[in-house]
Amino acid sequence: MQFNDHAPWMLGLALATGMAHSTAASATIGQTAPAFSVTDAQGKAVSLADFKGKTVVLEWVNPECPYVRKHYDSANMQASQKAATGKGVVWLSVNSTHPSHNDHKKPAEMLAWTQQQGAAPSATLMDGEGKLGRSYGARTTPHMYVIDAKGTLVYAGGIDDKASANPADVKTAKNHVNAALADVLAGKPVAQPVTRAYGCSVKYGDS
Repeated sequence: MQFNDHAPWMLGLALATGMAHSTAASATIGQTAPAFSVTDAQGKAVSLADFKGKTVVLEWVNPECPYVRKHYDSANMQASQKAATGKGVVWLSVNSTHPSHNDHKKPAEMLAWTQQQGAAPSATLMDGEGKLGRSYGARTTPHMYVIDAKGTLVYAGGIDDKASANPADVKTAKNHVNAALADVLAGKPVAQPVTRAYGCSVKYGDS
């Protein structure tokens, strides 16, 4: 199936009801998050197992996507990253753009962009073959996931509730990721574990 570059995408109903999305392999809310081992933009192997006992955020990113630029140009994503990592959360940005796509960035380019933006992820993972993205059912940039300290997937969806590419909308939006993290860090169930994911389609090799 093809997805429009700039069309919002609704998170699969199957995932919302606690069953894996048809393309999501094994990513299911309330279940153990899919394991992974991916090379980051600095050439280091990063595995989910490295962060046992820590809360982890996964953020799908494509610097060429206007929805991504909305959250970086407004400094919303950077503020969320810094607030989370300041509380001991591991924040992993994931670039699943296939090398054959015009939006693809080499590791050095991703590092340079991240630095230019003043971004603060714990690491930027280079998932050009799309294995990590497909295992979580990531469909948009951004697409956000939260994994608790027990390794359970507790949130999947959008960063906020304003499905637009307008940076001005950030001011009035509810940040779903921040809310989910607040619940997790307080030892509470996530009040809204699944929300609408919106943005550009992830540029997998078949898209």
